[in-house]
Amino acid sequence: MSFRLQPAPPARPNRCQLFGPGSRPAIFEKMAASDADVINLDLEDSVAPDDKAEARSNIIQAIGDIDWNSKHLSVRINGLDTPYWYQDVTGLLENASDRLDQIMIPKVGCAADIYAVDALVTAVESARGRSKPIAFEVIIESAAGLSNVQEIAAASPRLQAMSLGAADFAASMGMQTTGIGGTQENYYMIHEGRKYWGDPWHWAQTAIVAACRSHGVLPVDGPFGDFSDDEGFIAQARRSATLGMVGKWAIHPRQVALANRVFTPSAEQVAEAREILAAMEQAKRDGAGATVYKGRLVDIASIKQAEVIVKQADLIART
Repeated sequence: MSFRLQPAPPARPNRCQLFGPGSRPAIFEKMAASDADVINLDLEDSVAPDDKAEARSNIIQAIGDIDWNSKHLSVRINGLDTPYWYQDVTGLLENASDRLDQIMIPKVGCAADIYAVDALVTAVESARGRSKPIAFEVIIESAAGLSNVQEIAAASPRLQAMSLGAADFAASMGMQTTGIGGTQENYYMIHEGRKYWGDPWHWAQTAIVAACRSHGVLPVDGPFGDFSDDEGFIAQARRSATLGMVGKWAIHPRQVALANRVFTPSAEQVAEAREILAAMEQAKRDGAGATVYKGRLVDIASIKQAEVIVKQADLIART
């Protein structure tokens, strides 16, 4: 272990982030009533340029008017390369209630992008006397963003989560695909005459997870575009969970239950993790540093793995 201990991420569930456009206020109450842990009201890609101002007003009103219960309430602002983002930030922080928890910043390419938004947010919070500091989530959607992912993860104490935006990332990388997440038809190898499909997002997700875990940030998988393909969504989510991501976006309400199912440890997983912890406690009482559980060696590293599952289950149970 490094002398610098790995910081803990925010202690809140983030299994599913449900997105909805700010230009469709009729769906806001349904989003609030969903089982998603995080609600992302969108001002960016899902809102046409002519509708940006109205969408912003819709969201500002809804933040205070709708009962969001215990949801982590987030608004995705427009990118810093647009003329809309500063009005998104000032409009939200000057006019919305303190119920707003987070701003999601898209297409982040370097730490300076976070600094720019942080400086504006801090100034408005100070001027308006806002009592609750706004958290940040960033989306890695470019070659630059992934190249600078470590410095981005360390850029601000406001940063709580980081997501992979597969579509824009693919475009930035020049990838020959129009798919959003999941395995891709042409990303395969042949062994003994049979095709085997790999995961083209694996390396990017791993880099994001490593950066997030190094700096106490929640790593989140982004969208899965084919919302009619439940099996594909689940497969992608399971790969992400195995890599260490804590949740996934839902761009359609039907994906909420799928994400929650994958990122909630099963009763069997939790029971086994607790048994491993109990076995190691007995080993310590016996003066041993390791023991055998169901035919396999368990040691101090096994405790850390089991604790991740138990802590996650306990956190979800408290909400």
